[in-house]
Amino acid sequence: MGNRNSYNSEKRSIWGWIQYVTGFYKNPPYIEDRLREADVRSAMYLTVSIIGMEIWLLIRYVNKYVVTGMCETVGEFFHYTYSYWILLLASLILFIYSVLYMRGKLNYMKRFSRPIIFLFFSLGIYFGISTSLNDFSKGRMITCFLSMIMYVTFIFVVRPYISLLLMAVSGVGFILICNNFAFDREGNRVVMGSGDLVNYITFFLSLTVLTLTIYFQRYGDAQKAYKLETAAITDALTGAPNMTDLSNKSEEYIRKSLAENTNPVFLIFNIVNFQTYNDRFGYSGGNKLLKNMSVIIRNGFYGDPFARQLADKFIVLTNKEDYVERVERIRENFKNAFASETYLDIKVGSYRPANSEVEPRHAVDRARYAMGLMKNREDVLIAEYDDALRRNYELRQHILNNLDTAIKEGYIKAYYQPVVDARTGLLCGCEALARWIDPELGFLSPGQFIPILEESRQIHKLDRKVYENVISNMRESLNNNVPVLPASLNFSRLDFELMDAVEELEKLVNKYNISKKLLHVEITESALTENEEGLQKAVDTLHEKGYEVWLDDFGSGYSSMNVLKDFDFDMLKIDMVFLKNFSGNQNSRRIIKAIINLANELGMQTLTEGVETGEAVDFLREAGCDRLQGYFYGKPQTYEEILEKINDGTYKLA
Repeated sequence: MGNRNSYNSEKRSIWGWIQYVTGFYKNPPYIEDRLREADVRSAMYLTVSIIGMEIWLLIRYVNKYVVTGMCETVGEFFHYTYSYWILLLASLILFIYSVLYMRGKLNYMKRFSRPIIFLFFSLGIYFGISTSLNDFSKGRMITCFLSMIMYVTFIFVVRPYISLLLMAVSGVGFILICNNFAFDREGNRVVMGSGDLVNYITFFLSLTVLTLTIYFQRYGDAQKAYKLETAAITDALTGAPNMTDLSNKSEEYIRKSLAENTNPVFLIFNIVNFQTYNDRFGYSGGNKLLKNMSVIIRNGFYGDPFARQLADKFIVLTNKEDYVERVERIRENFKNAFASETYLDIKVGSYRPANSEVEPRHAVDRARYAMGLMKNREDVLIAEYDDALRRNYELRQHILNNLDTAIKEGYIKAYYQPVVDARTGLLCGCEALARWIDPELGFLSPGQFIPILEESRQIHKLDRKVYENVISNMRESLNNNVPVLPASLNFSRLDFELMDAVEELEKLVNKYNISKKLLHVEITESALTENEEGLQKAVDTLHEKGYEVWLDDFGSGYSSMNVLKDFDFDMLKIDMVFLKNFSGNQNSRRIIKAIINLANELGMQTLTEGVETGEAVDFLREAGCDRLQGYFYGKPQTYEEILEKINDGTYKLA
């Protein structure tokens, strides 16, 4: 953006200074609005003093003409004072207009403010001339005219060349009027003396200088305010508008587009691998790329609302029907500009608002959500936020907005999946799994909410709730002399990052006075590969405090052997992936047997997940697996359900 229309006072050419001093240049609408507002504010204050002065003069005339009996009728009184009544009425009207204008009630009449003030200016000059001409004829000072010219000049502060013209016409015109139309009581023409003439000319010159000073002060203030306003809606790095500017323009743009039967769409542009480029060329190189990208996008959608949001994200609001082709050209221009950096690319998310009341930032969030779902889709350039994504997005927002409430109100609970002894088939424990029963959406599966909470880095809140739910249930069973099932608790990598997971577990165990032998900590294989040093310390601490530590999802990652080499576990849980297409797959059988034998060699017990058939049970028993878990023995169920099945003999305790 920038002040492209107003005159730059830093120019040093003679003609430039003449333009600046005289005011022959075009101002941006914002500066003109500020100058008009200053005129109206002055009018509001000065009309108060004129109203007070006119009321005081009318009171004097009442005492002079009415009380003394010089005027016998009201009409006769108005004949002597009509000009004062006219000026009082005009001042009242201008005062009311000014107050309403300053309170924002007359936005539709902004462009009429100067003509209205000029009419008052003309009326004031006329009043000053008519009154002072009478005084001049009687040999008195022309103070009324001088007072009125000051008042109206301070109200009507306009471009210097206009002020100079008005001062010249008013001053010279009044002197000519006095010298040609002023007659004393005997009918003799009254001519202004040379001394008075010098004084009046000096007065007008001083008033002109003062008027110009006021104008330039107001103009300077307006320019400063304009620069601040521009800075508030401009991205400092690229010079592109920012989201504030786009938000200000979006409602009117969408309303106009829909009225013209065109379909507005929000587009968010993301530079793929920008961080890699930034690391390679430094911040200066990254900044140059962003500036180039800003120009490319602006040119691609010239005239449409456009903004840099943050980092490498740019936003466009357009109603162009060929926006897909424009995006493709932008991508082509971008890749041509950085042809040597083949890893750079762009991705675009889009969202179509249904009406003009949509919050721009929410619209951009939806477009970004669509874009985020195609991170690894090199074949897709634009992802549109459609009905399916809308449902997913609304679910995501519901989960994020209601997590704390769900924890507080108990909508999130621990469900228990049975774990049995492979040799005896007796129930020997369970795995605690999170389930969310929402009052609005009903049952939410872990696949719906866990990835969202992990992405938003709030998974630790849910996990801590599950830990407390499990441990408090154990305490309840102990208090009621009910059998207590050992339970394994899932600890994710983020649990160790976002909270002191070991300390939180210790607090809950101490709070409910539960034996640590009843709890097993499960850590996924993938977590161990991302923060090896920190998790090694956590595993050692858990062992020192008396907890069993199990390795979950063994075989699902790429570094299983390294994990077994570097960490010490009590139980190895074989990932259910090995039991997929198990029947007739000899390779799966050989791998599972090898894993069980390896675990035995390392002094670890084994547990296989995903057991769904009798065939799998028979094989795992024969292979020497210690424990089994899966739908063959039961799906995840509530605390009450599993107790009921223990009581009715469905499950027999080991």
